[in-house]
Amino acid sequence: MNQKLKQLALKIIDFLRSKHKTLALICGAILALALPPMYQFWAVLVAFSLALWLCMQSNSGKHLAAIGYWFGFGYFACGFYWIGNALLVDVKTTGILYPPVLILNGAVFGLFTILPFWATKFGKNVAAKMCLFIAFWFFSAEWLRSFIFTGFPWNPVSSVLALRPALLQTLAWWGTYGLSMVVILLASLPVMWLLKPTKKRLFWPLLSLFGFVLLWEYGAFVLAHIDTTSSGEEIMVRLVQPSIPQSMKWGKDTAENNFNDYFELSTQKDNRHIDFVFWGETASPFDLTRDEKHRQRLVRAVPKHGYLITGLLRYEITNEGYVPYNSLAVINRKTQVLNLYDKHHLVPFGEYIPLRQYLPEWVHPLTNTVAEFGRGEQFKTITLDGYPEFAPLICYEVIFSDDVVRKEDKPKWMVVLTNDGWYGQSAGPYQHLVAAQMRAVEEGMTVVRSANSGISAVITPYGEVPAKLELGWRGFKDTAVKLDLAHDTWFGEYGNAIPLGMAFGLLLLAWLINKLQSLLQTK
Repeated sequence: MNQKLKQLALKIIDFLRSKHKTLALICGAILALALPPMYQFWAVLVAFSLALWLCMQSNSGKHLAAIGYWFGFGYFACGFYWIGNALLVDVKTTGILYPPVLILNGAVFGLFTILPFWATKFGKNVAAKMCLFIAFWFFSAEWLRSFIFTGFPWNPVSSVLALRPALLQTLAWWGTYGLSMVVILLASLPVMWLLKPTKKRLFWPLLSLFGFVLLWEYGAFVLAHIDTTSSGEEIMVRLVQPSIPQSMKWGKDTAENNFNDYFELSTQKDNRHIDFVFWGETASPFDLTRDEKHRQRLVRAVPKHGYLITGLLRYEITNEGYVPYNSLAVINRKTQVLNLYDKHHLVPFGEYIPLRQYLPEWVHPLTNTVAEFGRGEQFKTITLDGYPEFAPLICYEVIFSDDVVRKEDKPKWMVVLTNDGWYGQSAGPYQHLVAAQMRAVEEGMTVVRSANSGISAVITPYGEVPAKLELGWRGFKDTAVKLDLAHDTWFGEYGNAIPLGMAFGLLLLAWLINKLQSLLQTK
């Protein structure tokens, strides 16, 4: 029986060796299983161990680049599948584009994973290859992806640890990209056993698990020693979540009803104890800076001694016509708009079309359906009498590590307004919430997140979520927010210079390992 199993294993290995690109595609898809909200932890170990195993099977740069591309294709096509759900809101018009968009996600973002696989050709042994792989994964698959073509750093590898806040605590040291490098290192160690599966080499998979246990134990220690005895400032917030279907969000006949829905949920319960009422991104379809009629109706929705913070679409008149802005407004009890924040980091193909003027005429009917939004000031800090200052963010602005708050005179908390209704009951809203949790731990400050259809939540500076409204729920939630939990972090101080230094350290280590290997070979 053992002999038959051994023969079967050898046949499987031989098959895999002959189907490297297929295996790479499968490994990338498997890695996506570890992302929120599935959190299949085993998938991280399998995906990266096999990825390094594949890198050991060839020293051809062209071949390594190909398996890197197909690994990324599988990972991003599966990890970003939910993006296509936006096309299903009007399924008759745009539903046919879902399969091409799914493929396009893999085809475009797969380019970012070519470099780490290709770079392993310069490693003279598995240790050097591992260092090169991890360093270039950071440079290309995560850091470069965060800013090229305005950036889309969604689903960093470190987000696979967000199942438990304890596993996220080292984000305060080295940030999202630094933790991603640690995760890949630990997940890749079992390759040492795969290359030579003996009892002695079981040490490496065990070391991998031990490393993850250390991350857990450190985080558990941090969470257990949070100082909750402080009697510092506490505010009361009301999160309002009407869960309006995206198909009804912008209808001419439904705009008034949607506005009323937010208003009714805000006034169902006495709000005299509330400091802030939060509505989601573009909650008001009316430009409240100009539309006095609708603004005056907000009197009862605004706390007597506090503020309403809402998303809205507003317009500015220029010589070329109207320029729309995706904005956040702070409104007081007198229904005065005290402060505005206009979204700075716009969504490509959603709020503007890159290189629109250079596109051929035949695509203009499609591109003309996307408005060219105005861009606001980056890193704005809003100060209100009697309250700590906060940083406003809209939608996916919260996914950019080390790019959410001003370093000088940092605010005490962050406010994120979003509308994930485009993506329905999919992984997208859960992954978006995790991004906010990661920013909270990195910067050491509370995040208050208000989403039209969920997940609305209060997130502590340690990534814990003491209060939330689940995806698809309709209602409101009143909760206390302890702003005095805010604290300074290494990452908040030095930002992405830390993971950048880690990556260069890995490159130096790879060079030293190669040098040592060359010396050993000459003796």
